[in-house]
Amino acid sequence: MNSFTIVFLFALTLSFSVQFWLARRHAAYVAKHRPEVPAAFKDTVSLEAHQKAADYTLEKSKLGDLDSILGVIFLLLLTLGGGINLAFEFWAAALDSPLLAGLAAVASVFLVMTALEIPTSVYQTFVIEEKFGFNKSTKQQFIKDQFLQLALGAAIGLPLLALILWVMDSIGSLWWLWAWAILMSFSLLMSWLFPTVIAPLFNKFTPMEDGSLKDRISGLLARCGFNSQGIFIMDGSKRSGHGNAYFTGLGNNKRIVFYDTLVKSLDDEELEAILAHELGHFKCKHTIKMLIATSIMTLISFAILGWLIDQPWFYTGLGVKLPSHAAALLLFMLVSSSFTFFMQPISAYFQRKFEFEADDFASNHAKAEKLISSLVKLYEENASTLTPDPLYSAFHYSHPPAAIRIANLEANIRTA
Repeated sequence: MNSFTIVFLFALTLSFSVQFWLARRHAAYVAKHRPEVPAAFKDTVSLEAHQKAADYTLEKSKLGDLDSILGVIFLLLLTLGGGINLAFEFWAAALDSPLLAGLAAVASVFLVMTALEIPTSVYQTFVIEEKFGFNKSTKQQFIKDQFLQLALGAAIGLPLLALILWVMDSIGSLWWLWAWAILMSFSLLMSWLFPTVIAPLFNKFTPMEDGSLKDRISGLLARCGFNSQGIFIMDGSKRSGHGNAYFTGLGNNKRIVFYDTLVKSLDDEELEAILAHELGHFKCKHTIKMLIATSIMTLISFAILGWLIDQPWFYTGLGVKLPSHAAALLLFMLVSSSFTFFMQPISAYFQRKFEFEADDFASNHAKAEKLISSLVKLYEENASTLTPDPLYSAFHYSHPPAAIRIANLEANIRTA
């Protein structure tokens, strides 16, 4: 142990304690407001639906609390408990190449972490989601998804990790700048490939059939000046009863995607309003702004790692006896969240600000009252709580709470 060990333990304890307190506060707030539908939704949401959303939230909160506790324990076992040190010593003895040994050590740690997350996923899918009527996935589908995700992660992640480790070992003191450029270029490439190469591995995307809905959406796209490679219906119902819509991709490879569950639950004007909101993100350049913010934060992170990598106390303070660039990268990825947790409200604030701007855009290009009715249906059908704790939502919600968001849309209607 050294001084950094104490700093790490303090940061981990503080971030975990606040996170756990916020989760308990959120659960208590939801439970307190369970008996009655909020005034803003009395005419649109039934008491049964409201209480289902509260119960669903409380069930997920309990699982989240347990997952957080186990996550902290496992992090301590990996670091101060010597797990990472053991992995690097094992692979250093087994392989002659330092690059391959580092790659194998990092991969093995992430493989163990992935395996330990499976019980949580199983419980979430086949107990909680099943209990509330959302799960549509079979055990065979779940197992197939796990293997496909693992294979895809290995096929994409291992070459990228190997390249970054090679840069760290070979380029010199400015390796972090090259590593940042590689990672951001790779992220842009994946964003471009995702709609046509990666997403179809998991779901079937069917072009929207000609008809009134497609005509309405095509008219909206023309009014907004948005070009895409097509409008697609995704078979989300083969795994879940939840509904959603999004546009994905970059440049000339953009797609508009509706979950089939969403298409079944909303009328044409409501779907148009939902899409207008998604287009608002594009027209307000939210994607570009978030990409720039992510690029800056990633650059800062790599610069910090570029300094830490030469500090012996960074390794010894986290239980690693054999310093290496691969060990530094792994340690940084695992412990950095303990130091950045209190930055979450800043990110969440700007994300909620973007949601308001997208809603305002949608109000000008579709019917605001239809966006309201579609959101209410989505809150109800997805069992999203209408009464989140304000402080918890400030940390964790990328979207404004339901009552606040709808009040903003109603204000748009009054001023139209």
